[in-house]
Amino acid sequence: MVIASYALAQIDAEAFAEREWATLVLDEAQALKNAATKRVKAIATLPAGFKLALTGTPVENRLADLWSIMNLLNPGLLGSSGQFGERYANAIERQRDEAARGRLRRLVSPFLLRRTKAQVLPDLPPRTEIIHRVQPGPEERSFLEAARRGALERVAQMDAGSGPGQASFHVLAELTRLRRAACDPRLVAPELGIVGAKVQEFEQLALELVAGRHKALVFSQFTDFLKLLAERLDSCGITYQYLDGSTPAAERGKRVVAFQRGEGDLFLISLKAGGFGLNLTAADYVLIVDPWWNPAAEDQAMGRAHRIGQLRPVTVYRLVTAGSIEERIVELHRDKRSLADGILEGQDQGKPIGADELGALLREG
Repeated sequence: MVIASYALAQIDAEAFAEREWATLVLDEAQALKNAATKRVKAIATLPAGFKLALTGTPVENRLADLWSIMNLLNPGLLGSSGQFGERYANAIERQRDEAARGRLRRLVSPFLLRRTKAQVLPDLPPRTEIIHRVQPGPEERSFLEAARRGALERVAQMDAGSGPGQASFHVLAELTRLRRAACDPRLVAPELGIVGAKVQEFEQLALELVAGRHKALVFSQFTDFLKLLAERLDSCGITYQYLDGSTPAAERGKRVVAFQRGEGDLFLISLKAGGFGLNLTAADYVLIVDPWWNPAAEDQAMGRAHRIGQLRPVTVYRLVTAGSIEERIVELHRDKRSLADGILEGQDQGKPIGADELGALLREG
């Protein structure tokens, strides 16, 4: 038996491909969702008598994710990438073609074994998810509205003569800026010195959790926002651990062990660094301080606490700044979830987000 990371399998692809393997197990197979990457191309060269992919999120954003993973297991089953897009992805995602959806389900269902957490862990304590809306003050609210209007103006100027791909790029850049502004105005306009209501609300929640003898995981996509939150914790004497993508692997393990044995009331984690591979059942609260586009990534983050070994109910708070872009992102989660469930369970409602729909997020909901 050989256990290797995807990075090592890519680096030593030729050596791995020289041997005929009896079984190839691809854990966390969502890492193989992009068929154009060197990683996926390297894995595709490994000869094996039997192949098994394990993932909690076979469809993170669009049906092409599923095609990439299935093509590694059963090459040609779903045709080429182009054929798959023409026969299934476009019809299901954009036209909501029920016949195409049914055909795809019949093709993949013999090769799928789906088990939800509730099915395999019936004794796992319940998980409660709460949308916690944060009300910005008048100054911050005016700033967010001015930022939204400025984003609309810049997109209109940049998109004159731009193609669809460039249009999406421009809109995504502006949306990211608005998301950061909704976390805290200092992330985009530090010269104004406006301290966001979310930081203040986070401090209050942290104090309440510590007073109630709870431990919490805190996830954000933005490491500079996590550092603002860390400053707040320092000022009120709350102990914590910290982890982001720059944390060395050895140190990462030490901090996880330290938190599990009680060193730190909170654990601040970047969403990318903490999406998988961590067991943090010492926490019974999860704070997602900025909602992400992809609810599957948030589910992975919640799963760091809500997993085997957890003995207490887990409560998840999503901190959403009222009146900001974050409210519209939370609304999008419903469509994203249904895209995966539609193929795996037969109730497709979802579709990917196009440039026009991204632009609509900038306008008032």
